[in-house]
This record gives sequence, structure tokens and C-alpha cells, in this order.
Amino acid sequence: MTKQHRYLPLTPTDRQEMLEVIGVSEMEALLTDIPAEVRLTTALDIPEALSELELTKQMSSLAAKNISTNEASLFLGAGTYDHFIPSVVNHVLLRSEFMTAYVPYQPEASQGELQALFEFQSMVCELTGMDVANSSLYDAFTSLGEACNLAIGHTKKGRILMSEAVHPQAREVVDTYAYGMEYDVETIGLKDLSTDLESLKTQIDDDTAAVVVQYPNFFGSIEDLKEIKSLLEGKKALLIVVANPLALALLETPGNLGADIVVGDMQPLGIPMSYGGPHCGYFAAKKAYMRKLPSRIVGETVDSDGKRGYVMTLQTREQHIRREKATSNMSSNQALFALGSAVFMTAIGKEGIREMAEQNLSKAHYLSRNLKEAGFEILSNNNFFNEFVVKFAKPVVEVNKQLLAHNIIGGYDVSELLATENAMLICVTEKRTKAEIDQLVKCLVEVAI
Repeated sequence: MTKQHRYLPLTPTDRQEMLEVIGVSEMEALLTDIPAEVRLTTALDIPEALSELELTKQMSSLAAKNISTNEASLFLGAGTYDHFIPSVVNHVLLRSEFMTAYVPYQPEASQGELQALFEFQSMVCELTGMDVANSSLYDAFTSLGEACNLAIGHTKKGRILMSEAVHPQAREVVDTYAYGMEYDVETIGLKDLSTDLESLKTQIDDDTAAVVVQYPNFFGSIEDLKEIKSLLEGKKALLIVVANPLALALLETPGNLGADIVVGDMQPLGIPMSYGGPHCGYFAAKKAYMRKLPSRIVGETVDSDGKRGYVMTLQTREQHIRREKATSNMSSNQALFALGSAVFMTAIGKEGIREMAEQNLSKAHYLSRNLKEAGFEILSNNNFFNEFVVKFAKPVVEVNKQLLAHNIIGGYDVSELLATENAMLICVTEKRTKAEIDQLVKCLVEVAI
């Protein structure tokens, strides 16, 4: 039986007919310009190609070895979260006019995408309490790197102070940005799993361009942005906040607490986990920094007939009119996932997002109380959103291995980050049921004490 390859449809007869049309008898005649000494004379030592049917069966077999959240209860967060996504989100994203759209350079042909991005920006501004937002970046980490670059360029100072409670991978990305832009990044220590404000007081000086904190922070605690902002008075340093957009449905907006720039990841609002990415970063700021925002800003205008329309208003990268005055070389963004987040927020609505956030908060605190009552040490105070740190008598890797045997995916090992033994960062989202939470407590009592 001849194998049929959908992705390689030509038969030997088809190829021979094509060669005859162009006037040669064999494929070798097309390769005469390639020196013989660099040409492969034997077949590649790789398995024979599979048919579509065989390949589908093989890939399905490999996929079946994975454990998904359809089979297991997930209590792992640490930057990527298991949230409910309405089916309408994927249905919109799969529409060809969005899925295959290129950068909307021609507004007359891109009004649908431009309007969606404008609405995305508007909703990000409402969540963060900021004046302006761009139409997305790669993820929260690149957004933070761009925010630090903006602060350095705007203030003409050479140092960033970053809380140790900022996501460790975000701090690594900023270190890379800082190396290229030649500025210093200094760490602010922790006190009770939050930024040590006494340490911040002593570290901030006249060369500080910005202070960076996460809200809620990597360990789940909610930072006191108002107090942190008060420590910056008279220093002309910017306050950069990395914020979970879902938590902002309950917490006071960073803009109302004095933030100058707010960045983060839209993943909690309509974007699947997808093994940790791709995600969609957002970047919002006060109006004073509008012309320095990375990537693109979509604006609303009117056409020659006075009808409302949308255009790409500002683009700071060097490829466009800014050239040598560019404040960022950030090119691509995550327009498709920005659209997905906009669809999600529209479908869920203000009350829906707030209810979703309330469930995260109440379920996480329910688990924390039950673990404490069961005899576990909770390292977090009560000021956390949907993540907290618990200490066990056994190594986290061993605890997680035993939890997996009960179809439970445990939390993230933060022992090294906190310089303490057997510390796990546990996350609870609205998708976790009371039965799942109770089962986790029961299993932890059996395996972790």
C-alpha cells in the first residue's frame, strides 16, 4: 500500500511531469550549482516518514502520557494559572480575520482588529487605574524590562531597586535588559514575605530611577503600595508595579495608590496555560510617559466623513518615524491574545470578573485555614490573594510526588528562594471545588506530616 502524505502530496509521476515541463530529466540537473563536496551522497539516518494516520496515532499516544487539569486537581500557580475560559473566547480567536491578521498598518482594512485592541487598552486602563495602555507585549517579564528601560531613560538615573518578592524569572529578564542598557539593579529584601520597607528607606537615593514591586507579589502577599509610594516622595523615582489583572478586580488600583507604570500578564483573563506560554503582557502608564511606551498604541479618530475610526497612533520603535530617537526596539506583540483577553472581559463582565476574583480569594483562604487547623505552618500572613506559602516536614519534591499519585498537582517549591526548608507556594483558583480542596488537605495530612 502506497503511503499518502497530506503535507507531501506529490507522487513520483507528478515530479517527473514537472521536470519535463521545465526541460530537464532528473532532479540532479537542478543541483549542478552546488559543489559536489558539500552535497550529501547518502540518505539521512532518520526514521522513515509516517503517513498522516500513523503520525496522528503516534502523537496521540505521546499526548496520552500527559496529565491535564481535566484529570488532576491543580494547585500550582507561580505565574501561570488555571482559570475558567468561556468557549466564546476560542471561537472568536479562530475566526480567520483575526487568526491570520497581519500588523494593522492599513487602517482601512483593519478596523475590526484595531477596534478590538483599542477596547483591550481601555479595559486595561480601567483595571489598573492608569491613563494609557499599549496594545500588548510578549508577557509580563518583557513588559517589566521595558518599564525599567523607560524609567532609566526618563529620569536619566542609573539604578533600579527591585523587590525580592518580584517573580524570579522577571528579575532575570530585567538583569538582561540592564546589562544591555548599562544600568544597575539592586534587590530589596523581604520581611514576612513582603518587601522590607525599612530596607527600602535606606537603599533609595538620588540615583534611583525606579522602585519595582509586585501586587500581589510572587509569594501571594499584597504589598502596601501607598506606603511604598510615600517613601519615594522627593526622590523623583518612579513606582513600577507588576500586577495580576484578576486581583485588580478586588484590590485598589495601582494608579490610585501612586503607581507611575503598571505592567503584568493577561494570562489569568482568558489565556490558556499552554505549558507556560505564550502569554500576553500589558503595559499601562500615566499620560506623562505616553510617548515613551513600547510597542504600539491604538487610538480613536474620525475619518474625512466624520465617522469614528481606529488607527495605530503611536509607535516608539526605531523602524518607524522615531528612528534614532526610539525609546524601544520592541516590535511584535500578542495582538491575538490581547483580543482573547478583551473577549473574555466582555463576556464575563465587571461583576463576573469580581466574582471570579472573590472565589480565588475565599477558596485560597479556606485552604489556608484548613491546613493551619491540620497542624501545618503557614508562612504567609492573611494579606494574600490566591497564593500562599506553607511549610512541610518533608521536601516539597517528595510531597508533590506523593500528591501526584492521588491525581493532585501540588504547588511550587520556594524553599531555595526563601532560604527555608520544605516551603511550598500553593495556588487556589475559582476552578478548584471544595471537594478538591478538602481532598488536598486530607492527602497532605497523610504524606507531609
